[in-house]
Formats: sequence, structure tokens, C-alpha cells
Amino acid sequence: MHSKIEELLKLAVADTASDIHLSSETLPSFRVNGVLQIISNFSRSGNEDMQSMILSLLDEEQQKRFSKEKELDFSVTLGESRFRCNIYRESGQVGAVLRVISPQAPILDDLNLPPILKTFLNNKQGFVLVVGPTGQGKSTTVAAMINEINMNKSCHIVTIEDPVEYIIKPVKALIAQRELGGDTISFEKALRSVLRQDPNVVFVGEMRDLETIQLALTVAETGHLVFSTLHTNSAAQTIDRIIDVFPEGSKPQIRTQLALVLTAVVSQRLVPTRNGDRIPAVEVLVVNSAVRNMIREEKIFMIDNVIQTGSDLGMISLEMSLARLVKSGQIEETVAMEYAMRPEELQSNLRMVARVKNG
Repeated sequence: MHSKIEELLKLAVADTASDIHLSSETLPSFRVNGVLQIISNFSRSGNEDMQSMILSLLDEEQQKRFSKEKELDFSVTLGESRFRCNIYRESGQVGAVLRVISPQAPILDDLNLPPILKTFLNNKQGFVLVVGPTGQGKSTTVAAMINEINMNKSCHIVTIEDPVEYIIKPVKALIAQRELGGDTISFEKALRSVLRQDPNVVFVGEMRDLETIQLALTVAETGHLVFSTLHTNSAAQTIDRIIDVFPEGSKPQIRTQLALVLTAVVSQRLVPTRNGDRIPAVEVLVVNSAVRNMIREEKIFMIDNVIQTGSDLGMISLEMSLARLVKSGQIEETVAMEYAMRPEELQSNLRMVARVKNG
């Protein structure tokens, strides 16, 4: 690895950056607490120097793949620090974005998430989805849930990731973490073979296509607890997205299958706090018999109402989550409004929590 890139990665860790942006045309940038900051005091000698710095992250096999595919996902370790990397070409030059990953697997109790998430881990079978836009902590939440199982259950956990982010050290569980490119060719191929590996818990890093979604559903249906992520904004949108991937003739079967195996959908955003950190605001859908019927009967539009009225089951809307963060003094009301998907509902929830507080 180039000495200058080592210097830059160490600086990012010291600055508690979440992401590092590298480009041949501009100075490096760090994203700190959601805000991009240019590293103006970083010296380099031009485009060729930056390209050589970026390419020094790759081993020989990765360089061959990058030369062929023009973009590549992989991970890098420097000392105790890990980085998830995406390298790509832009205007004939090389660019990269690196996500800084904590060297320690996250602990679920440390993430300020609803306690209902722990109950999902008690199931021997099911399908749990953690969704949200890029950079909102989905991978961290799933890793914490997997680690919680690892610390409390004797079982076999198989993860399929692109790339492996958090290294989870076995405590009570046996863990196999498989990385695309190095350990398996694709999510699809890994899922086809996972049933022959005697798993109890399977994590599919991302469901990118019809085949992967179909296989993940099948793994859940055959008696396993499956976790995965999607880049969607809400539970209802997630269910629609999964069903819409399939051709019209297959949709009735997929609705039935999804209704049978889906356990929960957790949608999250990382919201800036008053003290400059970020905290998750979440929507939680717990799938009960009413939700299963809605999925089968194409009534996904009713799910938002189920979430709003399902607090006794541990459900919470994004807007109620934001309202509670405002009430607790952790975030500003103006920030909550920026992140709300339904501002009118947020205003109603803010009035509701204010009455409870004053009462």
C-alpha cells in the first residue's frame, strides 16, 4: 500500500470519518457526521500520483478484475482498522470511496435501537429486512443483530457479503463469513450452496436481483433465519419492491411466499443530533396475521396504518421515532422535519408527545 494512502486512512480514522472520497481531479474529502470536508492540507503531486495511490489498495488478482470490470468492491485492513472500498473509473481516471468500519463488531445495546429488534433474533425461522438509503447504518444494525445471536446462541451463522465488513469473532456460534470475489462468485451461487452447509442463520449482504431474492425467500421458507438489506425508504415500499422485481405471472406465488416468511422490516435513518453526532430514527414493521393478509391480497397501502396503530406489538413509525427524539432533546425539531417522510404526521406526533410530557 502506498505510504500516502496509509497516511490518509490513518487520518480518517483519527478524525472519526465515516467515508473517504478519492479522485484524480480533486483533493481527498472525508465525510464526518454526515458532512463532506475537503482535506486541504493533504499534498500530492498530480493525477498519476493519486491514481497510483488508489491502485495500491488492490492486490494482483483485484487489479485484473478491476481492469476487466472497471469497478470493484473489496475490503482493506490497516492495523486494527478496516475499510470497505469501491473503486471505479471516471472520465478515464480512477476514483474510489472507502467506508471506515469499526474494528470491533457492533453491540446491539449500544446502537440506540428499539428493544423489539432483540425479539426477532429468537425466531428459528423467518426473514428480517433492514432497509434505508445508502450510508444510514444498515450494515451496522445487521452486524449487531448477527453478533447478538453469536453471543447468546450455539448455532451456525453464514454471511454472504460484498465485501465482508465487520469481522465477527465466534463466541457461542460457528461463523462463516464469505466474500464475493474471493470466496464465492455471486450471491446467487452462494445461496444455492448454503443449504448444504447446515446453517441456522444466513445473512445476505444485499438482494440485487430476482434470483437472489427468490433464493433468499426459499432459504427462509426451508427453516432458516435470514437477514438482508435493501435500499428502500419504508416497510411498505420494501414489500412492493420485492414483489415488483418478479414477472406478473409469478407475483401471486411471491406474495404468498413473502407473507409466509417475512418476520419484520426495520427502516432507518441516521439523524444529526444536537451535539454533532448521529442517532438512528427507525420505522419498525412487525409482521402479524393482518400484515400477512395485506401482502397476499395486494393491500400494501394499508401497512402504514398498521404501523401507526401497532405500538403494543413494538411497531413504530419513522415520524413517531423522530418525535420521541425531539421530545428527549436529542435532535432539533427542524432536523426531524427534514427527515420525516410525512411531515403532517410528524407534527401530529410532536403534539402528542408534548401532551404526554406536559401531562
